[in-house]
Amino acid sequence: MERLVKESDAKINSGINSGINLGSLETEQRNHHTMSIDTLSTLEMVQLITREDQRVIDAIEAATDQIAAAIDAIVPRLRQGGRLIYLGAGTSGRLGVLDASECLPTFGVGEESVLALIAGGDRALRHPVEAAEDQEDAAVTDLAKIGLSKKDILCAIASSGRTPYALSALQYAGSLGAATISLACVSESAIGKIADYPIEVIVGPEVITGSTRMKAGSAQKMVLNMLSTGAMIKLGKVYQNLMVDLRATNQKLIERARQMVVAATAIDYEQATELLEAADYHVKSAIVMAHLAVDYPMARQLLAKHQGMVRAVLAEAIAKEIK
Repeated sequence: MERLVKESDAKINSGINSGINLGSLETEQRNHHTMSIDTLSTLEMVQLITREDQRVIDAIEAATDQIAAAIDAIVPRLRQGGRLIYLGAGTSGRLGVLDASECLPTFGVGEESVLALIAGGDRALRHPVEAAEDQEDAAVTDLAKIGLSKKDILCAIASSGRTPYALSALQYAGSLGAATISLACVSESAIGKIADYPIEVIVGPEVITGSTRMKAGSAQKMVLNMLSTGAMIKLGKVYQNLMVDLRATNQKLIERARQMVVAATAIDYEQATELLEAADYHVKSAIVMAHLAVDYPMARQLLAKHQGMVRAVLAEAIAKEIK
């Protein structure tokens, strides 16, 4: 059996089976910690997967400088009316769509600022469209349809770092003068070599060989969360640790808005509800109204003056009092 395994690995490494040297990619190598996973009890199997997943955190920690640089590149482009555009195929594309879609309820930011493209279109969200990742022209077509421009910043996601759809997208974005980020889970990735801000999170071989929906997918989701959340914090979408630009579109979010105003001020629940109703459930305005005893129009005016930064509005008010 061991001889057969070694022969199989050798074939993969030589590219005989696929025509691509997949064996050189960390995400495609066999994980020697999990070679006998099919013989384990259910508990042992889960414990082993958990131990492997813990490696994801260490891999992300090693890439924090790269992640921070990408966030600092995103912020000025969003501030100047550009967009953060995620793009990927398969799991990578789905994770981009997931992160982008969460920005509206969480930060009050829609596709005018953050959006995502997946190879194969919306059908690929629910159904595998595996051949789509090889369609280089489709990436250019998809980006042209949304009017990609030099004001935007493109984040191409590919765990292998070599997906043709992602590579083509980066090349096209670069030709327009748009800034580019790459997110891969291998070292010296092809997409990293042509992106302005490469991020490489090396999670190592998967529990199931090549199943990058596992550790690589977890790492990608976490990094994308950091990119969007970090950018939104720096854009003033967060005060203290509260998502003060959320859109209260259902009962849960309405209740969350009330709780945030209570947490950020010295007023009670009933007062918070009254202020939110007066502020059309704009949490930032309600907080400013509570602290400064101003009406809704004045609160919006003060926030506009300070680019939506609650902390800056309150700091200016305190500075004036001291004088």
